[in-house]
Amino acid sequence: MTAFTELFGLEHPVVQGPFGGGLSSVALASAVSEAGGLGSYGAHILTPEGIGGLVEELRRATGRPFAVNLWVPHPDEAAGPPDADRLARYADLVRPWYEELGLDPALLEDPPPAPAFDAQIEALLAAAPPVISFVMGIPRPEVLAEARRLGIATIGTATTVEEAEAVEAAGMDAVVASGSDAGGHRGSFLRPVNESLVGTFSLVPQVARAVSVPVIAAGGIADARGVAAALTLGADAVQVGTGFLATEESGASEVHRAALAGPEARSTVLTRAFSGRLARAVPNRFTRGMLPYEDRVAPYPLQYTLTRPLREAAAGGGRSGLANLWAGQAAPLTRRRPAAEYLAELATGVPRRATLR
Repeated sequence: MTAFTELFGLEHPVVQGPFGGGLSSVALASAVSEAGGLGSYGAHILTPEGIGGLVEELRRATGRPFAVNLWVPHPDEAAGPPDADRLARYADLVRPWYEELGLDPALLEDPPPAPAFDAQIEALLAAAPPVISFVMGIPRPEVLAEARRLGIATIGTATTVEEAEAVEAAGMDAVVASGSDAGGHRGSFLRPVNESLVGTFSLVPQVARAVSVPVIAAGGIADARGVAAALTLGADAVQVGTGFLATEESGASEVHRAALAGPEARSTVLTRAFSGRLARAVPNRFTRGMLPYEDRVAPYPLQYTLTRPLREAAAGGGRSGLANLWAGQAAPLTRRRPAAEYLAELATGVPRRATLR
């Protein structure tokens, strides 16, 4: 038993990474929870109404603890939509890819706004899942106070020691130490991302020494050896993303699964091309073609909205060269199988006499 499993009432100190953008699934989150880990669902693109329905669906699927994840917006993301000229410049960067896939260019002219975090968190607190996890920052104190009042456990995400200390100071129950090895979006919020790219096995022991709350190691962990290494370095649990993305229950497209299993996944790239925020993915024709324009793409969440039709069409149409193939640096260690089977394999890396830190 570790401090994490004791606090959250779990059999195994394993968290399934919360995927955004439609990659999460109730089937995956519930399978992990039912098998004794902490299943998670990334809800940052859902409407408030959708979040309430999601929590109800998860409760029907499992009676075990599960987590729902939201992105905390950065201050500059509260700005209104860009003026027509700027929007046109942003749209022109992705227009050729729309034309290649035969997408309606009108989708670039008036993109819908992203769901507002304040409304999302209000709906999530009302639905009261067992656990809420956050990435990209720390929510307002009143949000965390209300979670505590409702008996909801909270987990924050840090990419540096300073961020981990801030998560603990805010009163969250646990912190994910997310190394630069991790797939998907980087969650840095105190310093620029390029100053926060600390590898998992350098970050974890420093965070474990700096904070007293349970530490969850994330990034580059895909098998029992990674679990054992993370716990040896002071983590109380691990969070595994890419490995669970490859499982049968995830929401990943066949194109995405094939990329994770192929030789292309031996190399990954940090790119802003898909969302306006840096994220780690398998490089492809889109990331390479957009490389000269990385500093000119729209900021998040506008770039995410502009590329969403492109991403969905590419994944659904088998166009791996244009899809967002999120992957961590340990992707070649993953393979397709049921989530419960994978969790059981990961759990073999937990020392038999794991003790409270």
